[in-house]
Amino acid sequence: MKRKGILSLIISAALFISAFTFPVSAANNSVPYKDSITVEKIDFQNPGFIRGMDVSSVISLENAGVTFKNEAGETEDIFKILSDNGVNYIRVRVWNDPYDADGYGYGGGNSDLDKAKTIGSRAAAYGMKLLVDFHYSDFWADPSKQKAPKAWENMTVSQKQTAMYNYTFNSLNEIKAAGADIGMVQIGNETTSGIAGVTDFNDIYKLFKSGSQAVRAFDSSVLVAIHFTDPENTSTMKWYSDYLNQKQVDYDVFASSYYPYWHGSLENLTNVFNYVADTYGKYTMVAETSYAYTLDDTDGHGNTVSAWNNNTGDNLLWDFTPQGQADEVRAVMNAVNNVNNAKGLGVFYWEGAWITVGDITGKSGSAWTNQYNANKLLWEQYGCGWASSYAADFDPDDAGQYYGGSAVDNQAFFDANGVALPSLHVFKNVCTGSVNMTVLLGDSDGDGNVTISDVTEIQRLLAETVVFDDSQLLSSDVDLDCEITINDATEIQRFLAEYGTDYPINSNY
Repeated sequence: MKRKGILSLIISAALFISAFTFPVSAANNSVPYKDSITVEKIDFQNPGFIRGMDVSSVISLENAGVTFKNEAGETEDIFKILSDNGVNYIRVRVWNDPYDADGYGYGGGNSDLDKAKTIGSRAAAYGMKLLVDFHYSDFWADPSKQKAPKAWENMTVSQKQTAMYNYTFNSLNEIKAAGADIGMVQIGNETTSGIAGVTDFNDIYKLFKSGSQAVRAFDSSVLVAIHFTDPENTSTMKWYSDYLNQKQVDYDVFASSYYPYWHGSLENLTNVFNYVADTYGKYTMVAETSYAYTLDDTDGHGNTVSAWNNNTGDNLLWDFTPQGQADEVRAVMNAVNNVNNAKGLGVFYWEGAWITVGDITGKSGSAWTNQYNANKLLWEQYGCGWASSYAADFDPDDAGQYYGGSAVDNQAFFDANGVALPSLHVFKNVCTGSVNMTVLLGDSDGDGNVTISDVTEIQRLLAETVVFDDSQLLSSDVDLDCEITINDATEIQRFLAEYGTDYPINSNY
């Protein structure tokens, strides 16, 4: 039911009232919100729009000594920082066996199942769902390489089907048992050219089906995503969706990467997604995007976007500043939101915390060399660079020659010292627009305290007996999901009863 901004009707058995969800917005969308970042509000068609982030390398970074801090410079759990800033979903890649015979990691976060379990449980502790991104490889899978895991290398397609089903099903159960809240599973990563070493499209769909069947058996409510890339090749992307339909692959979400320096215009991206949504009724999603907040390098390893590479083009519409980074994220979210019939599901930012393990900024001569050499040791020991030398065991032609540090440290939402950038606010401010006020989260009645009367005030809003002003709307969205529902009242009750809550209630926001 939609009237005067009301998005949908829900029934609260506990309260026996007709409860509406209210979109959180503010009248003034043009002035900064506690900093220099200005973000224009998006009127989301889908109230559950995913504002996600991939942080697959974070465990390796922390093991190497990296600490993350909020904007005030205070050390906090990175998952709390992300949740407090409006991120509602975490994406994590999983490699089958990213280690050589001696147990040395290939790098790229050494993204094995154990790290996925840790990341998933830590995300859940702060109210964030998990997208599990199975690469079905032992190292990077992308359009240029889809190599089978070592253990599957000599298997037939039929044997890989069985192996994929078992691996997917068992891995998901382990991740769930560790405490993760799994909401979506990706069957392969950027599978434009194949999956698990299979490149013949007469066979690829069989593996998609096996992975999907395993997810359905694990939990039928979990969404299944198939991930391609190169959306600028419009006819090819449409062909992929036709192919999945013709082969009767069971899936929910058609996902694509979108990097503006490679992947065409956002208008074209929306058009591609509209074809999938209109023709097959599937949800659509950007599984990866990113943008540089600076062209400077901080770790001594060359970056994907720099003053010499991928820094110009017709679709690079934003400055390389924190404001430009926020603008890019907002623009990609808006492009997905524009997909017809609320079939734009969301956007994941790729590796938004992959910062340096040692800052080389301002150093020269022996000081620069010493810091770079120290970084190299950490990349090798903890796998916190994009690849280690040990990756030559699996990928001799690429990683074996060009191993090193982070290629995206200048595209993170944290500076070289781990301090959150103001651009991180984009994940919450797309719901509200930038507003010139600070509110006490949970203080729905505006009396300066969080009490049971705030619960009552939210109940009155949902029963449509009161109208909230901008400050009340912002302070009442305690679960930071861009709408006010009965869950916000429940979280305040949990806070007051000291049962624990995943959200920063009773904190300035």
